[in-house]
Amino acid sequence: MARMQVETTVNDEPVEFLCDPGQSLLEALRNELFLTGTKEGCTTGDCGACSVMVDGRLVPSCLVLAPEAEGRTIATIEGVAQGEKLHPLQQKFLEHAALQCGICTPGFIVAAKALLEKNPDPTEEEARYWLAGNLCRCTGYDKIIRAVLDTAAEMNANGESR
Repeated sequence: MARMQVETTVNDEPVEFLCDPGQSLLEALRNELFLTGTKEGCTTGDCGACSVMVDGRLVPSCLVLAPEAEGRTIATIEGVAQGEKLHPLQQKFLEHAALQCGICTPGFIVAAKALLEKNPDPTEEEARYWLAGNLCRCTGYDKIIRAVLDTAAEMNANGESR
């Protein structure tokens, strides 16, 4: 089967890669572009570990075919920090000990960032609902929710953009 050339934008950078027609975006990100921050959890779209943004929409990258990335804009966990400076969400995850093994963390951060971009001041219920598609087996969800809500409060108080 012939490999396909895909031209897309990942984390604000134009990129090209070759992929098999049936290859998932998750596989292409990890194996073709060497962006290994996005994790493989279930490969069925149920755990949220592989969450990325495609054209501003939160999606499980394990369920998107790599050729579908043609001409799209993709944001991964690698694009969340600004150089060496952590995004406030990443900092709050550290401060609240909202991570352990790290498999779910990138997906939670990408999903939480999407939430805060859409709703800069979510209630606890809204945050829990938004993040319900992300599963964690290590930390429990309370620390994660606290980190997200604390980030929102701090960013709102400082007038920071998401």
